[in-house]
Amino acid sequence: MSAYLDNSATTKPTKEVADKIYEMLTVKFGNPSSFHKEGLEANYEVRNAREKIAKTLSCDADEIIFTSGGTEANNLAIFGAAAAGKRKGNRIVTTAIEHESIIEAVNELEKQGFEVIKLTPNEYGNITEEQIFEAVNSDTILVSMMYINNEVGSILPVKAIKKSVKRANAPALIHVDCVQAYGKIEIKPSKIGADMVTITAHKIHGPKGAGALYIKKGTRIVPRTYGGEQERKIRPGTEAAPLIAGFGVAAAQIPDLKELSEKMHELNAYARKTLEAIDGVKINNPDTSSDYILNVYIPTFMTSQTIVQHLSGKYGIYVSNGSACAKGKKSHVLTAMKLGDKVIEKSIRISFGRTNTKEDVNELAQAIKETVRDYPI
Repeated sequence: MSAYLDNSATTKPTKEVADKIYEMLTVKFGNPSSFHKEGLEANYEVRNAREKIAKTLSCDADEIIFTSGGTEANNLAIFGAAAAGKRKGNRIVTTAIEHESIIEAVNELEKQGFEVIKLTPNEYGNITEEQIFEAVNSDTILVSMMYINNEVGSILPVKAIKKSVKRANAPALIHVDCVQAYGKIEIKPSKIGADMVTITAHKIHGPKGAGALYIKKGTRIVPRTYGGEQERKIRPGTEAAPLIAGFGVAAAQIPDLKELSEKMHELNAYARKTLEAIDGVKINNPDTSSDYILNVYIPTFMTSQTIVQHLSGKYGIYVSNGSACAKGKKSHVLTAMKLGDKVIEKSIRISFGRTNTKEDVNELAQAIKETVRDYPI
């Protein structure tokens, strides 16, 4: 029995990705900024990856800025936009269910004197368009919101942000964290009205350590680091060419999103039906959320962290108890949803990837059924 169901934390790189990284490390190992043959080869691979990633977002290649991952891209967007817009206003609008890299960044800005508005979700993890319109005023310089929540899969109304900014006549930049959406649904920054979009490689079967921030042409943000000409001086420093090249391969391998969506919808429905058949098990997120994520309450005396360890140790079933970046801390997302301590302390996140099957769900269900039987509340 074995099933990897923690794809929202990370995905397994494909063989082609690993092969490209190895080639870059052993053959095309030059510094992309060097003008000799080895450097030019590495530079070509970086440019090629940039073009492949840009194609998936229907944007220009020079609008892609490579980072070390989603966390750095989010920090660059938040702090960069705040610094660029501080003379125009003081309000920053986000939600209470963002990734830690957003929450902690805006908390720091609040300490520096910015007014931070965190929209709270309902019991299903949803944010409404009305909340966004009420929060955005003429003093708003930044609105940052994730497209798909990483713990409960709620799909946030990011397309309403542009309308709210326009109606309030606000000087706000719009940032959308698409880490959990990229490679799963169509993302076109121009269509969702985003000035900045965060994506990362290791959620789409690419390597850890490579991410990107889309920055719309003409958008000004202040850099966080200085000391080089790389990445348009917005994120200077020697590019991680092996990881970036691997990112490019992973982006090119994203399958047809319509076919993938149909497969994942079927798998999600099957998982809901199978898990809800287990006595006492309750699914915390509605079927309107992303098909890639299920947040599930397990009726056992064990806490969620212990459940995760038990499922992996005894059954080889890999899930999580929330965001991997939280390192086991109590979920701020479920807390914001006001689900109650009992539910929060015994809920796990099941996150599917494109390689998962109904057999994986069957093995998970059997493991949970035995766990509930052997370790009741």
